[in-house]
Amino acid sequence: MTGTAATDPLAGLDDGALADRLHEAGTRITTELRKVIVGQDAVVEQALIALFAGGNCLLVGVPGLAKTLLISTLAQALDLKFSRIQFTPDLMPSDVTGTDVIQDDPATGQRRLAFMAGPVFANVLLADEINRTPPKTQSALLEAMQEKRVTVQGRTYELEPPFFVFATQNPIELEGTYPLPEAQLDRFMLEVFLDYLSAEDEVDVVKATTALPPEAVRSVLTRAEILAYQRVVRRVPVADAVTTYAVDFVRASRPVQANAPEFIRKYVSYGASVRAAQALILGGKARALLQGRAHVGYDDVIALARPVLRHRLILNFQAQSEKITPDHLIEKLVAAVPVPRSSL
Repeated sequence: MTGTAATDPLAGLDDGALADRLHEAGTRITTELRKVIVGQDAVVEQALIALFAGGNCLLVGVPGLAKTLLISTLAQALDLKFSRIQFTPDLMPSDVTGTDVIQDDPATGQRRLAFMAGPVFANVLLADEINRTPPKTQSALLEAMQEKRVTVQGRTYELEPPFFVFATQNPIELEGTYPLPEAQLDRFMLEVFLDYLSAEDEVDVVKATTALPPEAVRSVLTRAEILAYQRVVRRVPVADAVTTYAVDFVRASRPVQANAPEFIRKYVSYGASVRAAQALILGGKARALLQGRAHVGYDDVIALARPVLRHRLILNFQAQSEKITPDHLIEKLVAAVPVPRSSL
């Protein structure tokens, strides 16, 4: 891996200086992404939030909206090891994690088992069309996504930090697909929805992609810098009132809770787990620093409500029959859960 140093180049900087550097780094990465990606401002911001918060990210959108291009371009802007897996129905768990193979030892002439690492041993893993592989293979990522390690044949192998899974999924193609298990969905910090571009942006895309190739994307952030920025994100202070608001918001999404609104009880079978509250606060910290702020406000929690909760709400049959969407319920939940009067 090029560009990494034996020591942390940001060592000795205080949190204020690191926060300023993170803000600048977000601008540099966005500049590189803009060489290839047109529009999708909210999507780019949410991808950077996942990056600096150290979370996994699921990108959902119809074909042709640059889901794969966005992640591959982001990987080019980072001086990290990148790996891509095209998920297909015949993909096996060992194709993801790696496996033990028999090799001849030239020194002794004897055969021995040697572990051949799979593509999961990277820093940025693109799981393309993740819902096209059966649950058995999908589950091969569970340990990697949560514990940042892989167990094969009873032996555990640690993944080199930082480690992210960026997965893509097509929401309209159902033939030959397998729903992601709820346990795996919960391990994605954000579910980012890509919608169609505006007419003006679509014209720009057509012009750019039918002309000369775009300017090459440069690596602008090293592994040591990313790890330092992830640490400073976790050190951002959060007022107790904001944390309480995030927890109350998540708890209100569970129909079994006493404070759950009537529409939640009517349409939701299972609400969001505690990981959702963690993602709201941690994502809020990253969002604040990316915007040049050193504090997390209620607006950060509200801005991340949909990408954090939309894949964690399990709707019942009545919601599906009435075509109620998680985003619709989350918007109503934002209005139903009161924000404390004190302004932050």
